[in-house]
Amino acid sequence: MASARTPGSTAARKGRLSRELVLAKALELVDAEGLDALTMRRLGQELGRDPMSLYRYAENRAALLDGVTELVLNQLSIQPKDPDWKAQLRHIAHSLRSLALQHPNVVPLLVTRPLSTPLGMRPLGTLRPLEQILSLLIEAGFAPPDALHVYRAYYGFLYGHILNELQEFVVDPEENEALLRLGLHRLPPREFPRLRSLGPDLATYDGSAELDQGLSILLSGLESQLSVHAG
Repeated sequence: MASARTPGSTAARKGRLSRELVLAKALELVDAEGLDALTMRRLGQELGRDPMSLYRYAENRAALLDGVTELVLNQLSIQPKDPDWKAQLRHIAHSLRSLALQHPNVVPLLVTRPLSTPLGMRPLGTLRPLEQILSLLIEAGFAPPDALHVYRAYYGFLYGHILNELQEFVVDPEENEALLRLGLHRLPPREFPRLRSLGPDLATYDGSAELDQGLSILLSGLESQLSVHAG
């Protein structure tokens, strides 16, 4: 004879909800199907819960998106007390690139969503990297206004690199010939001679190496600027 169900047995089998669990499932959904798939209704279905119960953990879809952004950025390890500020900035850059490649559907949230929200009204988790990098630079000897300029240049370069890497498009990955692989053979030779000639370089794009090369240029310039101010 089957035992009678006790009140709450279904909830117990499902496990208790928490903000962490809700956001983890939201990130999983975004990773699998993109930002448009993330709605309260769909998330409730994925969790096996009434969508109305989710409003306890996120007041609306915008709050869900902010939570997903924070969840990803919380994985970014920053050591603001590191005396080797250049090594730390290089480490942060590679860490953020790695997160972007793991969660490409979240990148638009990282790059464009903050533009629609005043700085002081953004989720705290999205502001911590800014606070920590400013601390790192000021500890290294940059004046606070200069540290802010460095941060802007650094993140402008970094986000530009990430967006460029994510949009690298291979028409036919099985094709060995670079022009055909990238679809460059479709471009008029007289109008795009340089782009067509760079086919082999474009086809062998190495995101990590490109990031390092760009960082070397940027950090060398910043070090020179710091030396001038120190002198």
